[in-house]
Formats: sequence, C-alpha cells, structure tokens
Amino acid sequence: MTKYIDQMYAFVVVDPEDDTEGITAFVDGGGMAMPMVGADMDRVDSLRPIAEGMAKNIGRSISVLRFSQRTEIEVIKP
Repeated sequence: MTKYIDQMYAFVVVDPEDDTEGITAFVDGGGMAMPMVGADMDRVDSLRPIAEGMAKNIGRSISVLRFSQRTEIEVIKP
C-alpha cells in the first residue's frame, strides 16, 4: 500500500536583498546541494540542528513552514 505525501515542511529564509523567501539548502557529504524539506516531523527534527547552525552563521531567522494541500498537477510516465 502506498503511503501518500499529504503535507510538506520547508525551512525558509528571507533574502534581504529583494525581500523574497527561499528554501534553505545544505551540501551533503557527496557535494550535492540538498533542499531542507521533508514530509514528516522526523525529517524536520533531523534537519533542525543544521537550520540552527545556519541561522547562527548567516545572522537571520529561518522559519519552518507546513504546506498541507495536495494538488496533483501532472503525472510524468516513462
């Protein structure tokens, strides 16, 4: 049985240059940029220490947002 994603969490920071929001990201051990998003609180909790360090380093607040309306826009088939 498929467990569907019905909500997403994102760590978001405001860019002071143009006052827009963006999803934060970190570089993993393999050198790949990983957006700080998750579908459950376990993932949010695992990302929280990274967000705390990032907020301290950049001197800006990072918000944790929850998005909860699922809208399937398209299915891309092989």
